[in-house]
Amino acid sequence: MPAWLHLMGESLWPLLYAGLVFTVPLTLVSFAIGLALAFIVALLRLFGPPWSVAVVRFYVWLFRGSPLLVQLFVIFYGLPNVGIVLDPLTAAIIGFSLNVGAYNSEVIRGVIESIPKGQWEAAYSMGMTRAQALRRAILPQAARVALPPLSNSFIALVKDTSLAAVLTVPEIFQAAQRIASVTYEPLILYTEAALIYLVFSSVLSSAQVRLERRFGRHALFTSGS
Repeated sequence: MPAWLHLMGESLWPLLYAGLVFTVPLTLVSFAIGLALAFIVALLRLFGPPWSVAVVRFYVWLFRGSPLLVQLFVIFYGLPNVGIVLDPLTAAIIGFSLNVGAYNSEVIRGVIESIPKGQWEAAYSMGMTRAQALRRAILPQAARVALPPLSNSFIALVKDTSLAAVLTVPEIFQAAQRIASVTYEPLILYTEAALIYLVFSSVLSSAQVRLERRFGRHALFTSGS
């Protein structure tokens, strides 16, 4: 067996373990928090008072306009200067969640605005309040439109978690760095890490296609009935 193949075999489990124990939970938790934040920000942009609109617009401008890596550095390495010390995993979750929230708030805002005004008027004519119209009529339609871009954001976040290595979070890329520092084979280890990210992303892309098909069939069934 070639030496490089033997090394990849030996390092496969440590990299997979780092992915399952750190990369996957980091992605899921960050995306869930970020999506909830994005929904709140989008609603404030659309329906909030002027002062809240200004605040959330500044937040979106700040996190969309600055690099994610810089944001992580500010949170983990910068905040201790003002007395806020966070462990690496918590800092990574905060950084990724804020970044996801800023980007996805624009997706959610856009899809809600894309729903024809006639849908709102029809809901109002049935005696619904704005909150009821949003929950019962607008969001179900918006969810189908938002699914592809939100799924793409989730897949992108899986790859972005590699940046958590700079905060010493022992995810896939950080595990590859540790092994490479001992074996002096960075090309092999980093290639293997890239392949694992590729597998994770491919699985999620396949799940995205199935979800889109299911939502599409549901939409056809609903419109046909």
